[in-house]
Amino acid sequence: MTSAPFAWSPRGWPSERAFATGGPEVWCYADRFSYLPGESVGLHLASTAREFEVEITRDGARPERVWFKRSVTAEAFATPDDAYAVGCGWPVGLTVDIPESWPSGFYVVTVRAEGTEPWEREHFFVVRAPVERRAEMALVLTTSTMLAYNDWGGANHYRGLGDDPRVEGASPRVSLMRPVARGMIRKPPGAPREANPLSLPMHAPPRYPAYEWARLFGYSRHHADAFWATYERPFAIWAEGERYRFDMLTQQDLHDDPHALDGYSCAVVVGHDEYWSWEMRDVVDAFVDGGGNLCRLGGNFYWQVRFEEGGTVQCCYRAPALDPLAVTQPRRATTAWEALSLGRPGASTMGLNGMGGTYARYGCAAPRASGGFTVYRERHWAFEGTDLYYGDVLGGLPTLLAGFEMDGVDYTFRRGLPLPTFEDGAPESLEILAMTPAVRGEEDRFGGSVPLGGPLDEGEEYQQAMAADIPTWASAMAYRGAGMIGVFERGAGTVFNGGSTEWPHALEVGDPFCTGVVRNVLDRFGAERA
Repeated sequence: MTSAPFAWSPRGWPSERAFATGGPEVWCYADRFSYLPGESVGLHLASTAREFEVEITRDGARPERVWFKRSVTAEAFATPDDAYAVGCGWPVGLTVDIPESWPSGFYVVTVRAEGTEPWEREHFFVVRAPVERRAEMALVLTTSTMLAYNDWGGANHYRGLGDDPRVEGASPRVSLMRPVARGMIRKPPGAPREANPLSLPMHAPPRYPAYEWARLFGYSRHHADAFWATYERPFAIWAEGERYRFDMLTQQDLHDDPHALDGYSCAVVVGHDEYWSWEMRDVVDAFVDGGGNLCRLGGNFYWQVRFEEGGTVQCCYRAPALDPLAVTQPRRATTAWEALSLGRPGASTMGLNGMGGTYARYGCAAPRASGGFTVYRERHWAFEGTDLYYGDVLGGLPTLLAGFEMDGVDYTFRRGLPLPTFEDGAPESLEILAMTPAVRGEEDRFGGSVPLGGPLDEGEEYQQAMAADIPTWASAMAYRGAGMIGVFERGAGTVFNGGSTEWPHALEVGDPFCTGVVRNVLDRFGAERA
C-alpha cells in the first residue's frame, strides 16, 4: 500500500499507554463494572503526579457530583507491555463505599492533576438497583463492545499487534482490568460520529470525520465505535427528558447473573452491541420467553465472546479454527453467531443479524445512501401516530438514522412487501417494517492508495477463514445486505429491533418521526414515566 493521503490512517495509529507523555499523568480503573448500593468500589490507581483529585459524578441530563477527594497519591506502578490482554496489575489505591441512597445510574470517575498541561482521564462504574427498588425499564450497557474496541495499552480485538504498521494483528484476548480509551466515556459535544452526513463527490476518496477529529485532538481512534459517550449517554439524556424511569445494568451483569433482568418489563439496548456471550443471550431469551420485552435500538449483532481468568479477560478469536475450544466445545468457539458450528443464529434472539446488514454511509460503503429506512409496513403499531406513509424514508438526512452499522436478514419481496426467507434462522413471526441498502465492506476503487476504515477484503478474508462454516445464504449475498427494522414475538414477550447503531443520535437531534417510534415501543413494552 502506498502512503496514506490523510493523517488519520488506521494503520500504525498509536494507542494510549501509561506514562508516555513525560508529564504528570494519572490513570484509573475500577475492580468491577457494576455494584449494588452498600458495596465498595476498588479504584486501581497509578500516577506520576505528586498528588491529584478524584471526582465521581452520576452522569446524565443533569450530571451530579456525588464524591470528591483532594490530595490523593499513588505510585507510578509498572504496566505490562501486554496490559491490553492481561490487565495492568496495579493495586487498589482508593476504596469508595456506595451509600444506600445512590440511585442506579452511570457514574464517571475522573482523575485530575495539575501540570504544564492540566491532566484528566475517566473511568466508570454502574450502580444497579436492588430487586425491591427496580423500575420497569433496564438500560443494558454494551460493555463487551467497549472491551472489544478499547485499545488502551496498545491493542484490541481489531488491531495493535505486530511490528509492521501496515498490517496490524488483532488481540483475541482483552482485559477488563485497565483504563478505558479516551473518548469512550466523555468527549466534547458535537464530536463526529462514524456515520458520515457528507455525501461523497464523484470519484472522490472517502473521508472519515470521526478518525480525523480523533487524530487531531488526541482521542482514541475508536472513540466513536463504542460505549457511553457516543451511544448510551444520548439515549439516557433523551429518556430522562421524556421522564422515563429506568435502571442501568451492564452486559457483564447479564453474563454473571441469570436473574439480572428479573422484575423488569422492558430491557433496552442501544447503539453498538456487536459482542455478546452465550450466557448473555440466554438471559435475554429467558426474559422475553417469560413475558419481558426487548427494545433494541442498536446495530451489528455479530460475535460470540467468552470470559476467562475469573471473568477479567474477554476472548474473541473470530476464525473458529484459531480458538482453542473449537475442537472440544465447538458451540462455544468465539466466532460469528452465524457460524454453522455454533447452531445459534443471531436472528433467533434479536430477529436480525449483523451478517445480513452492516455498513452504510461509512467511508465508501454505500456513501450516498438515503441515510434513512424506507417504510413498508406503515400501519404497524410501532408507527402509530407518526404520520409515516408507505415509501416514506424514516430518519433520512440530516438525521442519518440508517448509517454506520446495521442488521438485517435474508429476504425477498412479494407484492411490494419485504419478507424473510427464514434461511438464516429468522423467527417465523418476524415482520420487516422498514429497510435500507447496506454492504459488508468498502470496495477499493483506488488501487490501494487510500486507507479504508472497513475494507471489503477484510470481510472476504474472514469468510475464507470460516470456510464451510459460513451459511449458504451468507455466501450467496456477495457483499450486499440490508439494514432493517423488525418486530417479532418470542414466547410471551416481544422484540423490537431498530437495526441501526444511530438511534441514540436520532433521539439526540430530536427527529420527530424517530422519537415517535421509540415512544410507541417503550410505552407498549411497559416502560413507566415519572
